[in-house]
Amino acid sequence: MSSQRLFAAVLPPGPAADELAGALGPLHTIPGAVNLRWTARAGWHYTLAFLGNVDEELLPELYSRLERAAHRTEPFPLRVHGGGRFDGRALWAGAEGDLPTLRLLAQRAHAAARKAGIPMEEHRRYTPHLTLARSRDQADLTPYTAALEGFEGMRWEAGELSLVRSDLPVDGVPGEQPRYEVVRAWPLGR
Repeated sequence: MSSQRLFAAVLPPGPAADELAGALGPLHTIPGAVNLRWTARAGWHYTLAFLGNVDEELLPELYSRLERAAHRTEPFPLRVHGGGRFDGRALWAGAEGDLPTLRLLAQRAHAAARKAGIPMEEHRRYTPHLTLARSRDQADLTPYTAALEGFEGMRWEAGELSLVRSDLPVDGVPGEQPRYEVVRAWPLGR
């Protein structure tokens, strides 16, 4: 039986991604930036729920439950805002806007996956973040978070819940990035 590595996400629209790409330019000139693995633009997303490897037989039920979760959630305003880090391992851009609705959508996506029969880790408090770079070891990410502190992207409407497949990079290939493909997407609201 085959499986796919999946997650539910909200994807920023093209213009918001363009703006973020422009803001990241100066970060690449900070000493040590070459040692970080920068996330390709195609990998920019706000993960709602990581589902792991999902057996194909569970997909029809997962699709219908995620569709229901999307329909029960109204579109909401969002913007890429500021930045942060998880220890010295990951640099991310944050979010601002209707975060309560974003968190609700994350809870609904998590519950949809669980009810579809996917073993899910316990749902923790959701920190909306868009991963920008990772470090193999503990890096000092303070200069990067400081540079992102004032970043406030354009306001956009989150209007879609996406189910994304990620194919991990081939080990040992320098610069190889995970590949992401939207498997299905459902409009929010009725």
